Amino acid sequence: MSPALVIAVDGPAASGKGTIAARLATTYGLPFLDTGLLYRAVGLEVLATGGDLADEAAADRAARALDADRLSQDARLTTGEAGEAASRVAGYPGVRAALLDLQQAFARQPGGAVLDGRDIGTVIAPDAMAKLFVTATPETRARRRWRQLRDRGDDISFEAMLADILKRDERDAGRGSAPMIQASDAVLLDTTDMDIEQAFDAARRIVEAARARHTL
Repeated sequence: MSPALVIAVDGPAASGKGTIAARLATTYGLPFLDTGLLYRAVGLEVLATGGDLADEAAADRAARALDADRLSQDARLTTGEAGEAASRVAGYPGVRAALLDLQQAFARQPGGAVLDGRDIGTVIAPDAMAKLFVTATPETRARRRWRQLRDRGDDISFEAMLADILKRDERDAGRGSAPMIQASDAVLLDTTDMDIEQAFDAARRIVEAARARHTL
């Protein structure tokens, strides 16, 4: 029996990891989980109930009550507000613990799965067959996200977007619980000077190389 093809795609916001991960899932016929949506949903739930994102207990309760099956139905999860909320609550150990089993169960599906996030290769699926750490310069990532939000009608300046990206990078990398770091066996993919087709082709080749190593 062939080993399960679990693909872990980590990296900072707006690096292209989500698009790459989704396309890898389609290419290999695997289920896909954007784990960031889990944290976005928790953050939005705290806000929706009148809570404060600085209230760790409220975030813990929201994480334990999360209905993951409803994530795809909530358009609010793609907003800038949701991204900021996710970065705030993701540092709470209780939130991460509440969502750990859900993510690991997803990764253990027969045949494999693709997951993207900040700690997939280090915490969620440390034994993943293929690990990628997708990144780009903060300016490139801010420009990508700014254009995306601008095209959607959101009123935000590039300078504000860059400041937000830098703040989230610092928060994600500096948190005490499962910080965003590149796994020692993950392949670095810098998409700064790549379009999406080039980035996806590079990612696919990384996965194919990992598969080849596991079939020797």
